[in-house]
Amino acid sequence: MKTLTPTVLGPITDIPLGEGRTYAVDGEMIAVFRLRDGSLRAVSAVCPHKGGPLADGQIDNRIVVCPLHLYAWDLATGCSQSGQPPISVYPVREDAGRILLGE
Repeated sequence: MKTLTPTVLGPITDIPLGEGRTYAVDGEMIAVFRLRDGSLRAVSAVCPHKGGPLADGQIDNRIVVCPLHLYAWDLATGCSQSGQPPISVYPVREDAGRILLGE
């Protein structure tokens, strides 16, 4: 898990349940997902295969699928489910109704 300076990204309501959004933080593009159970996950926003926008991918409780070529990664570990390189995972949590990225 990569570490970042703690950064407030905005209100939790900016990300509807079951969707993701991309944020630029410390020179990196990071996809933050709000799962259907309300929990948050944050990973690299760029697919290592062809640069696809992972925040636009389909998600379930554990997996994000790139919308371009359907490669999949575990949102908790960043490990590929389809033979691709891993993606970075970042700590993220809700704090008083805000999305807090980093530790």
